[in-house]
Amino acid sequence: MKSNVLLQYAAATVAAVVLTVGVGPAVESAQAQTGHAMTAMATSNGKAAGLRAGLNTLFQEHIYLAGAATGAALGGREGEFKAAAGALDANSVAIAKAIGSVYGPEAEDAFLPLWRKHIGMVVDYTVGVASNDKAKQDKAVADLIGYTQDFGAFLQAANPNLPKSVVADLVKHHVVTLKEVIDAQAAKDPVRTYTALRTAAGHMQMIADPLAEAIVKQFPDKFSS
Repeated sequence: MKSNVLLQYAAATVAAVVLTVGVGPAVESAQAQTGHAMTAMATSNGKAAGLRAGLNTLFQEHIYLAGAATGAALGGREGEFKAAAGALDANSVAIAKAIGSVYGPEAEDAFLPLWRKHIGMVVDYTVGVASNDKAKQDKAVADLIGYTQDFGAFLQAANPNLPKSVVADLVKHHVVTLKEVIDAQAAKDPVRTYTALRTAAGHMQMIADPLAEAIVKQFPDKFSS
């Protein structure tokens, strides 16, 4: 019962975070750290390499923070969940800012709610798993699969070098690998959980690398050194 109550709290907390307009000190700190890291990498390894490395770092961080949040929620650890959810949203803001650094503030403002949307769907799936609600699980999975099309359309509109179908397929694999993490956590199988986490994090390179390459191809003058 306690776990189910926490999962409902988790869903409400994520919804509140998604609707938050401002950012707190923790988010601002994460943005600053991410910006410094990407600047340092761009300076030492060239702008294109810095972009690739920075996106890989942010997307892999997304997986580990998402796994921390879902694991804490399933385990009934309210304080840990709240902290992980806050860090996860700080990561979302940092990813949006990385997009905005290339495409401008309007793209950043459009990207952030779209990215946050799939996190809410992941929470819905987690709630369904914790409550043994198969219908809720199935709806969350269907929503996530539908989301991949929306995300693919967004990136294709921003960059013609990113075909919608290719992006959607890559994001679908992200959804599937993260689902495996949650299922392993719910089964209380630590070996399977951490194996799934590594797989999910490793897959994010398949999103970050093509995104970086497409951006460099689209804006060669910005990444010529």
